[in-house]
Amino acid sequence: MSEEMNLETQNEYNEGDRVTGTITKIEEKSVTVEIAGAPFDGVIPISEISSLHIEKASDVVSVGDELELMIMKVEEGNYVLSKRKVDAADAWDSLEEKYNNKETIETEVKDVVKGGLVVDLGVRGFIPASLVEDFFVESFEDYKGRQMTFKIVEMDKEKNRLILSHRAVIQEEKAAKKGEVLDSLEEGQVLEGVVQRITSFGAFVDVGGVDGLVHISQLSHEHVEKVSDVLKEGETVKVKVLSIDRDSERISLSIKETLPGPWEGIEERVPKGSVLEGTVKRLVSYGAFVELFPGVEGLVHISRISHEHIGTPEEVLKEGQKIEVKVLDVNPEEERLSLSIKDLIEKEDFTSYGDYEMSEESQGFSISDVIGDQLKKFSE
Repeated sequence: MSEEMNLETQNEYNEGDRVTGTITKIEEKSVTVEIAGAPFDGVIPISEISSLHIEKASDVVSVGDELELMIMKVEEGNYVLSKRKVDAADAWDSLEEKYNNKETIETEVKDVVKGGLVVDLGVRGFIPASLVEDFFVESFEDYKGRQMTFKIVEMDKEKNRLILSHRAVIQEEKAAKKGEVLDSLEEGQVLEGVVQRITSFGAFVDVGGVDGLVHISQLSHEHVEKVSDVLKEGETVKVKVLSIDRDSERISLSIKETLPGPWEGIEERVPKGSVLEGTVKRLVSYGAFVELFPGVEGLVHISRISHEHIGTPEEVLKEGQKIEVKVLDVNPEEERLSLSIKDLIEKEDFTSYGDYEMSEESQGFSISDVIGDQLKKFSE
């Protein structure tokens, strides 16, 4: 090839031109490329091979590879070339389209750096630690080389800035699944769930991708002081769906209603005629309600409290008092128990009036005799 032809050919290649070249030699920090029709070869510095930092050129390219390149500089007897700029120019167009269409991108994690992960999409993509998962990650060491799906959350071509998020993908998947679960749930349905979080007022239970609340009052038939006394996070529990508010995505659940009721088998547990200890829970005008078991109360009618006539139950009983009662009647259908205190107390063998007690032997005296004696005291 003559000098004149070489000059003409050389003039056809300028800075910014895109050319196709074949790798003929790989050194530690550069790559030599033959460009078809060019008077001399070109060189790709290691910093221009990839958008990511690489230690050796041979880690990413091989002899014989055909590459699309951009001429960065024309020097005497040499071209300085860039693969990175071509990749970036092509990548930005594709990435912008994916960003506008809210598409996901699946790619390999190339590196773990301080503060997050790095991927190569033709341009360097960065995933901050807070956008990797929807939970706290202690160490990202085992993420390198992992194939993951991302969404672009921020891009600026001028600043060569590309921020991605895997957490956004997870949240979208969960939101879609949550909608499906909400549509499939029905009131009265009984299913298994996993305790996700415990609070002072109840526990949040995951029932297939959506959390529902078991209020503290729905944990047990017995009174629960602290939720952590009966549940722990990660525990699998059976729950019943009480209500679903699809608009606000709120689900009310109950563990209590999946458990045997306190009145189940009550006739065997509290047979008629049995004597049991109970606690006075409430005093009303017509009697006292006594708790025999958690959730099981019976009524001691005022007429069954004492052999003597009383005006109100408070004259004899107080709330919280432990007493023995006899079971008079059991009605499991209506969940009612009739109890008696009086039947366990022997009737006194005397009658009384005021400060005077009269034995059976002295009951021959009339009441008027006794009152007469009292009146004499006032006349003296």
